[in-house]
Amino acid sequence: MAKKKMKSAEPEEKVIPLGEIDKLIHEPARLLIVSLLYVVESADFVFIKRQTDLTDGNLSSHLSKLEDADYVKVDKRFKGKKPQTLLSLTDNGRKAFEEYRKKMVQVLGDMT
Repeated sequence: MAKKKMKSAEPEEKVIPLGEIDKLIHEPARLLIVSLLYVVESADFVFIKRQTDLTDGNLSSHLSKLEDADYVKVDKRFKGKKPQTLLSLTDNGRKAFEEYRKKMVQVLGDMT
């Protein structure tokens, strides 16, 4: 089987070092959370938990990190007598995810 020849970067092309990728978002579970929240205005904790297949504790831990970075807003309230946790991306979180996507496209480029 013939090996594919690696395409070398053109001198005028800027290669984004992997170190410039937002590591907070890049972690697989957090990437999934942020990706889900990017396409909706808000989602409740249970929905995100089901979509990600994370445990309550694991999801809470990741959400705390995203909230500390001002990427996610956590709004706790009651729906009737039941507690409900609504999650949404902040403006900073939305911008960070858009920048992450842009950098990943640059890093991965045309891999064909």
